[in-house]
Amino acid sequence: MALSECTGKKPKRSVLGTSLRAGLMATVLFSGFNLVSVEPASAQGLFQRLFNPEAHRRQQERERQQDLSKKVVTAKVSAPRYLNYTADSWKKVSLAELSEIKSAEVKPDVQPVETTDAPSTESDSLPQAPVVLTAFDTARPALKDMSLTVLPEVGSAVISFYREHPDFVWVKDGKPTEKAIAVRSSLAETGKFALNPEDYVVDLPVTEGLEGEALDAATMRFEMEMSAAVLTYVLDSRRGRVDPNRISEYHDLPRHEVDLVAALEGFKAAANAETAVAKAQPQSEHFRKLTEELARLRAEDEDADQIVIAPGTFLKAGKSSPEMKNIVAAIAKNGSQELKSAHEETLTAYDGAELYSPELVELVKAFQKEAKLTPDGIIGKNTINAMVGETNAAKIAKVELAMERSRWLPEELGERKVFINQAAFTATYTAPDEAPLSMRVVVGKKSNQTNFFYDKIEIVEYNPYWGVPYSIIVNEMLPKLANDPSYLDRAGYEVTTPGGRQVSSSAVDWYAVASKQQSVNVRQYPGSSNALGEVKILFPNRHHIYMHDTPSKNLFNKDMRAYSHGCIRLQDPKAMAAAVLGKSKDYVSSRISGGQNQQEQVTGDIPVYVSYFTAWPELDGTVAFYTDVYDRDMHLLKAIEKTEAEREKVRTS
Repeated sequence: MALSECTGKKPKRSVLGTSLRAGLMATVLFSGFNLVSVEPASAQGLFQRLFNPEAHRRQQERERQQDLSKKVVTAKVSAPRYLNYTADSWKKVSLAELSEIKSAEVKPDVQPVETTDAPSTESDSLPQAPVVLTAFDTARPALKDMSLTVLPEVGSAVISFYREHPDFVWVKDGKPTEKAIAVRSSLAETGKFALNPEDYVVDLPVTEGLEGEALDAATMRFEMEMSAAVLTYVLDSRRGRVDPNRISEYHDLPRHEVDLVAALEGFKAAANAETAVAKAQPQSEHFRKLTEELARLRAEDEDADQIVIAPGTFLKAGKSSPEMKNIVAAIAKNGSQELKSAHEETLTAYDGAELYSPELVELVKAFQKEAKLTPDGIIGKNTINAMVGETNAAKIAKVELAMERSRWLPEELGERKVFINQAAFTATYTAPDEAPLSMRVVVGKKSNQTNFFYDKIEIVEYNPYWGVPYSIIVNEMLPKLANDPSYLDRAGYEVTTPGGRQVSSSAVDWYAVASKQQSVNVRQYPGSSNALGEVKILFPNRHHIYMHDTPSKNLFNKDMRAYSHGCIRLQDPKAMAAAVLGKSKDYVSSRISGGQNQQEQVTGDIPVYVSYFTAWPELDGTVAFYTDVYDRDMHLLKAIEKTEAEREKVRTS
């Protein structure tokens, strides 16, 4: 028995204390608790629960919030990733199955004879037509031990083609044909299509002094390697050398299926080798413009007259700077002919003065407008970059990457379409017999990049709800909810269970939501503060990206417009909605004015391309260059370098 700390005597028990302890023990035992295991703090909580339930409830709520605050630090939804690119693998493909003549390939030139039920006689029988072996058949045995190291699709196509067409395409009388020589020469010039000619090199066969099996082996190897090189070129031209989906999780583009057997049949039938090689490239107008721009840039003197404006130059109207002469020279060099004609008097009269005069301000504003910058007349970093322009080498690299990216898209984009270029921060609607509609857009910030994909526009929604993505709930709303569980109720959001029952945000276990143990839907009611504004345009996709209005109109005045969570904010959403619906802006405004959440189906086939090009032809046909806001050029360049390294390894093995 314990002694008193002060007196060393046994403490006396009061009747009240004994009774209270007995009652408490009974209560605890009746409640299924073991008093021996209750720590002092827990005992205090038990007293609160028994005699002050409201205080106990408040304490639990405080503890729950503290626990949630600790947990939200680690509860995050990760963004898509850039990947360690793996190049297409080349495989060794045996050609042995082509070495023997199959019975189905023997087709004697004898018409079938009708038979009757009458017994045949010896005189009725016709002699079997002799099997005539072609030069290809004679050389077949050389294929028994022959193989090609090629892309798997190319290997399959070579075998399929020669199984169906057992004859030479590139060889005649034991030597390469004129067509083979011409195609080989054209393949050596495919650098003009932003490809590597070394990928399609085939050595001419050395046949001098050879005969019999040795000659057959040399000519057959040339035949097979020539077909493989042509098909590799076709595959690279039609679908690109790089699989974009292996670059990053931001890319979502189906890799084109290419009928290589049909392609080789086309080369076999072609009368002009150079034309056949050129036709393998995408035949779209934008690809043609990029090809022309690449040729123009390569023909230019490499940055011989590059104009330099001092770094850090910043100039407003009425101020003076020694860089003024370089600024005017840069506009004279890089401005369009139309701009220079409109301001010819100002350019001619300029005498090298350092004053930023009103006439020069108007010249700069016109240049800024042409460069799709804010035409405010202020000369800063973005304006100077546009004036000076990129080096010739940098432009060439951007055009080459644009040509690779364009191969990931359908060859024909469609007559009626919406084309979004994230790097240009623009969206453009085009249709036959309609004036193009182009506008500024806001795209995803670097931490919430907009995906690269294409789809079909289906719905226009008026006065939309904003369904809050799970990533935003966890990454951005959860910290607020940890400190203020009723935040969503007050901020104009609706929280519902998967079954549609509305619940208070303070009643939700948000950590369970973050850890996917519980599911809720959160959406913002339509209204002036709704994140989607008055209208959104949907093209349902797994990235939950769409075009929409926004209350944050000020962002359209900025030159760099990567501020969203990934969706496309439109500068003039009513005009875009009217365009895809084939209606007027007044019609769209009337649908919005009712204030009701409504949807309207888009008729017709209108593809939307959510693309990323740092070089692309403008509506006037000139190729414009843009800042690589997401650093995707670097990742694509690395993928191409890995592809080249893989192919070099095959060439030298």
